[in-house]
Amino acid sequence: MTEQSERVRWGVLSPAAIGVQKVIPAMQRSQRCEVVAIASRDLGRAAESAGQLGIARHHGSYEDLLADPDVEAVYIPLPNHLHAEWTLRAAAAGKHVLCEKPLAMSAAQAAEMVEGCRAAGVLLMEAFMYRLHPMWLRVQELVTSGAIGELEAIQVFFAYHNVDPANIRNIAEYGGGALMDVGCYAINVARWMFDGEPTDVAAAVRLDPRFGTDAVTSAVLDFGGRHATFTCSTQTEPDQRVHLIGTTGRLLVEIPFNIPPHLPTRIVLAAGGDPPVAPGIDVIEVPAADPYGAQCDAFSAAVRDGSDVPIPPQDAVANMAVIDRILAGSGEDAA
Repeated sequence: MTEQSERVRWGVLSPAAIGVQKVIPAMQRSQRCEVVAIASRDLGRAAESAGQLGIARHHGSYEDLLADPDVEAVYIPLPNHLHAEWTLRAAAAGKHVLCEKPLAMSAAQAAEMVEGCRAAGVLLMEAFMYRLHPMWLRVQELVTSGAIGELEAIQVFFAYHNVDPANIRNIAEYGGGALMDVGCYAINVARWMFDGEPTDVAAAVRLDPRFGTDAVTSAVLDFGGRHATFTCSTQTEPDQRVHLIGTTGRLLVEIPFNIPPHLPTRIVLAAGGDPPVAPGIDVIEVPAADPYGAQCDAFSAAVRDGSDVPIPPQDAVANMAVIDRILAGSGEDAA
């Protein structure tokens, strides 16, 4: 166990559900993090969250938390349209920043955030927690080792059902919609696994007339002849799957993104045998691990050790650039 004095001292901007329910508890169980403060624009809500989570201090404004000298790094789970403002304010206050995905409302805005943090000498990382989970590190190893031959195609489905008009995911000016909320994962995993950027993008988008957000988006990303296809939705049966298809085999990643921290996960490798009726199947089980804890420990290690963050911030700019292209192609301009 890392000594308490070596842990990075974190502050959390907002008692948003993802932070209170998932990220903060993971930090509190982690090896290299100590959550020392939480802030809300509602002092009572900040006090309530601090009491529930056993956090020593609470602040009634985000500015007060950024002025807290004990806070070294901040986690930002705010709505998408507030990411840029508070990342840049945190950087100006000398705080390292772990910001929820998607990093910004556009690639240009993300680039401003990256430059602001670089100029301030602080670390910045987009919180794609799945990439630090042992399951995905094993997937990457299988792909790069040639377990499925040459990777040629990726198929992703990621969806849930939410028609609450008050939910931030259904508010267009807050950066809501399926593409921003969950399609960003599909884009990210394709760029990561193909280790490159798409040369061409085509998409079909269905907007919800009530909200003005995309309820269903499907896209094809062309990586120089290798293809990634995905569908994301805010209004279908909840499900998520990733298929990686190679020249001599394929991988199925079960529950690829909202990985349960308390359960083992599975990768299904199909290669050889007599496909499609009787392919050779190998089920690889990966022990339970908390993706949020792994993410925060990895970021904290970079803070404490003076190393690079595991997912460079420029990756967030590139991911947003693909989102921009899809929105532009659908007639929906990026912010």
